[in-house]
Amino acid sequence: MKPTALLFLFGLRCLAQAQGIAGVVAPGSEPVLVREGFTFTEGPVGTADGGLFFSDIREPSKTYRLDPDGKFSVVREKTNSTNGLALMKNGDLLGAEGDGKRISKRSRDGQVTPVTEGIPGMPLLAPNDLIVDAKGGVYFTDPGPRPVVSGRKSYVYYLPPGAKQPMVVDDTIARPNGLTLTRNGRTLIVDDTIGDTVLAFEVQPNGSVKNKRAFAKLHDTPAGGESGADGLCLDRADRVYISTFSGIQVIDSSGQYLGTIKVDRKPANVAFSRLDKQTLYITAREGLYRLRMLSQGPERLGK
Repeated sequence: MKPTALLFLFGLRCLAQAQGIAGVVAPGSEPVLVREGFTFTEGPVGTADGGLFFSDIREPSKTYRLDPDGKFSVVREKTNSTNGLALMKNGDLLGAEGDGKRISKRSRDGQVTPVTEGIPGMPLLAPNDLIVDAKGGVYFTDPGPRPVVSGRKSYVYYLPPGAKQPMVVDDTIARPNGLTLTRNGRTLIVDDTIGDTVLAFEVQPNGSVKNKRAFAKLHDTPAGGESGADGLCLDRADRVYISTFSGIQVIDSSGQYLGTIKVDRKPANVAFSRLDKQTLYITAREGLYRLRMLSQGPERLGK
């Protein structure tokens, strides 16, 4: 890239950060590096005490905990490239194991057990991210490993509470990745790493979904390229924060683009934490970042 182009992009970043996003982030606020030296950070999820779990998905893959006092610890090693994380109400930590091809559960005593490996005759490909609903059911994406194989389907699943076999709720998204539920639990939102359209579905009482629709259009997707849409989270006003190649894109509850939070490294995932849920943690390649927000994360546990 030419120096003039780099200067132009740097100027755009400075302008965006200087202006802030109304009700979301104050003018002049920028993400602060908490720690670097990881390989590929992912899967942040806030804890009830204001701490954070997150993943380092490359070998030797690990799951970390950041305590509210700033202390880091490893809570699981050799995680089979666990990516997305989610918390159950009893404190169990769920993980989407990309290389393990399963959803696993780490109990509070440290024991790891499989939750689901898919449907008989249809094993999981490489699960990526997950979100727990109010009933204890789990939605998760299974885009499969890279590289993308022409004609290979990707899936969004729902695992009902207590079940071992999930049900397919969608197989039409090119590469489903991050997902969340609106605060009332009635809408499932899923992004697509390849495309620039974020999808929404109406959640049914049994966990299935219907009426797929375009929820939002991502900005700054290069012509002929991928959006890089990755992990996402929700705030208390049902705004959605989506990790993309260009930064954290913020979308309001009606699907309107509000702005982009720029990060020094390409972000992979985001989550609110601290006791007041006004700190946004950003996993971005080798680093973990935080940003003090005007907005707040949802009242529920985790994301």
